[in-house]
Amino acid sequence: MTKKLFCIFARNLILVTVLMLSLYSSTAWAGGKLGLYGIRLTPHGDDAQDYSRPGWGGGVHAVVPLPKQFNFLAGVAGFEYINLLDQTTAFIDNLTGLRIEQQTMQDYVRLYVGPQIGGHGNGFFRPHLGVNLALVIYTINTDVVVPDDYNRENEIRQNLKTKTEGVFGSDITLGLDLNFSNTVVLDGGVKYLKSFSTPQQLGAGSITVHPRYFQIYLGLGVAFEQIEKASKKE
Repeated sequence: MTKKLFCIFARNLILVTVLMLSLYSSTAWAGGKLGLYGIRLTPHGDDAQDYSRPGWGGGVHAVVPLPKQFNFLAGVAGFEYINLLDQTTAFIDNLTGLRIEQQTMQDYVRLYVGPQIGGHGNGFFRPHLGVNLALVIYTINTDVVVPDDYNRENEIRQNLKTKTEGVFGSDITLGLDLNFSNTVVLDGGVKYLKSFSTPQQLGAGSITVHPRYFQIYLGLGVAFEQIEKASKKE
C-alpha cells in the first residue's frame, strides 16, 4: 500500500512540476530557482521530548513563479530526507566470540507540492509564505552485522527487518531569501509540519513517530536563468 501511495504521489508531483515549467515565460523563468538546503527537524508535542529526538537532513526544491502573477505567486515542488535514528548496538556472541552489531536506521522522507506567495522579485530581501501538501514516508531498517575490522567489504550482513509506512500531511512555510543579483540566493526559514495520521511505533529501539514537527532550514538556491546559461556554455 505504501509503495502504491508513493508511486501515485511521485507521479503527480512530477506532473505538477512539468506543468509549472510548461507555464514558461522569460520573466517567470528568471524569477525561478532550484534550491538545496540543510534541515534541523524537531518533534512538537506533549511527549516529544521524552519519546523522540531531533533529526538532521537535507532537501531540494524547485520554485517556479506563475507568468501572470510574477512577484506574487509561484508553484513549489520538493523532496526532503531526515534521519531520525542511526543507532548501533554491539555485543559478543558467547559461542563464537565474534562481535556482532545490530544497526538500526529510521528515516523520514517528504515529497511535497504547493503554492508560494512572495519571494520572487528583483529585490534583495524576499520574504515568502507557502502551504504544501505532502506524502510522508517513515522507514525503519534493522540489520545484523558481523563486522570485519580489516576489510569492511568482508563483513557479514543480514537484514533483520525493514518496515515502511506512508501517510499524507501538510506544512506551512515562512521564509526569507537574500537575492544576489538574480543569480544566487541564500534561503532560510521555518516550517510547521503536520501529518493527517501517523503509523504506530515502527519497531524495537525506534523513535516514536509524531504527527507534528518544527523544521529550520538553510540553504543556497540558483536561478533557473543561470542554470540555463551554464548548460548552453557546455
